[in-house]
Amino acid sequence: MTATLDNPNDLTTEPLRSRRNHWNNQIRRHAFSNPDGPALKFLGAVTTWKQLDDRSRAFGAALSRRGVQFGDRVLLLMLNRSEYVEAVIGANLIGAIAVPVNIRMSPAEVAFLVTDSGAKVIVTETLLAPLADAVAASTGAIDHTVVVGDTAGEGHLQYEALVAEDASDLTDVDIPEETVSLIMYTSGTTGKPKGAMLTHQNLQAQAVTCMQALNTRTDDVGSCVAPMFHIAGLGAMTPLFYMGALSVIHPLGAFDPDDMLDTLEREGTTSIFLVPAQWQAVCAAQQANPRKLDLRVISWGAAPASDTVLRAMSETFPEALNVAVFGQTEMSPITCVLEGKDALRKLGSIGKAVPAVTARVVDPQMNDVAPGEVGEIVYRGPNMMKGYWQNPQGTADAFAGGWFHSGDLVRQDEEGFLYVVDRAKDMIISGGENIYCAEVENVLFGHEKIAEAAVIGRAHEKWGEVPVAVVVLAAGVDDLTLEELEPYLNENLARFKHPKDLVIIDELPRNAGGKVVKPSLRNSYGSKDAGLAN
Repeated sequence: MTATLDNPNDLTTEPLRSRRNHWNNQIRRHAFSNPDGPALKFLGAVTTWKQLDDRSRAFGAALSRRGVQFGDRVLLLMLNRSEYVEAVIGANLIGAIAVPVNIRMSPAEVAFLVTDSGAKVIVTETLLAPLADAVAASTGAIDHTVVVGDTAGEGHLQYEALVAEDASDLTDVDIPEETVSLIMYTSGTTGKPKGAMLTHQNLQAQAVTCMQALNTRTDDVGSCVAPMFHIAGLGAMTPLFYMGALSVIHPLGAFDPDDMLDTLEREGTTSIFLVPAQWQAVCAAQQANPRKLDLRVISWGAAPASDTVLRAMSETFPEALNVAVFGQTEMSPITCVLEGKDALRKLGSIGKAVPAVTARVVDPQMNDVAPGEVGEIVYRGPNMMKGYWQNPQGTADAFAGGWFHSGDLVRQDEEGFLYVVDRAKDMIISGGENIYCAEVENVLFGHEKIAEAAVIGRAHEKWGEVPVAVVVLAAGVDDLTLEELEPYLNENLARFKHPKDLVIIDELPRNAGGKVVKPSLRNSYGSKDAGLAN
């Protein structure tokens, strides 16, 4: 029956499903128009758009057949691989919610996420099946454990066997854009993890943001390096799904810049996102042994980048558009972009808010601060999460005053460009003066003997807190002292901002997204030598 102005409700259900703007329909569109075109590539194996659509539908049907319904949670405990994408899309196809989980978590930590999310199914792989089994045993909450791999243990469902089942009984379900697609748990470095509920609308807003910021094309080859249990991993795929471009999925493991460059050359990668520590290593490796690359867009985020790293990127890849992206899980994740044309002119800036996102820089009373003053950046927009899963107080706190509170302290220049000063929880107050760790870290990064740096606060009897620098020395450097740093610090920092202690370690602790885990540093070095006299 055809709808009319007089009778707008006369619609069949199929047009409702067909006009939904989410990645399931984008993949279906390419499966129809370009069935043999490559959608995913992992370790040399190509999955076409039709194969991706067929396999995800088959997996969704298998879940449905085993009792998974609209709104149920499916926990994913896997390394990066093509089946990860199929499982997410298949779960979403029947209205279920995918819950990606950090594979580096302990059994107790994963068990908390199972209990908190109420997941009844775990999708894992052979290597991680023992972890999944330990979680299932400790919680008693898992009905089915699906294992990707050649073998599956007793009580496991084999992934390929599920995908091979007849999917003709799959009932097409209308999935409104406001349906939750993913529950992405925050790192939980300051308490129990919170599950950010990201909807299909959120993810499509992310796709449009990336297409505009990165100038995504249908002939692009995007390298997906970030872990898929991190929003940077799945989020990077949204524009490629939208445009029908190829996603090359990189396996997780120890980061090898030479192997990365060889892969980029072999695959003809045109666009890639890496965290600053990875870019630092890649730039050094490319300068030492140049490869013939097709990189058109290079982007970075997830952690602050020093001026030294940004200049190295521009010098090493002068023909590529150098784009800084900034945001957080709760915003799907990108909120601000520094376009390539401004990369050198506005070194250190995170750019401006992306189209459709409204951003303000406010004081604790939600008053806008003047340009040049430091305040918290707060947001509104279509990529803003629905809330935290089963955490009404956390959601209320995050949306206090009707805006999402990022926890990031920034300043804005006269042209409207934003600069991250620090995380609100990382700011040090010493003798009544605010010390922003990111500012001190950026100065330390510029010293020739320092490869990496993180600044933390340490209790002090007189000043309340003082800054302490935890650094990794540059290659070939054996030692460094505060006395040796003093002339350099005097040129670049006010005296009260100088680190009062210098701790040298082999490697900074980082989470899966590349961010330094400062609580770990505080636990190890935040109380030693407390009460320094100077």
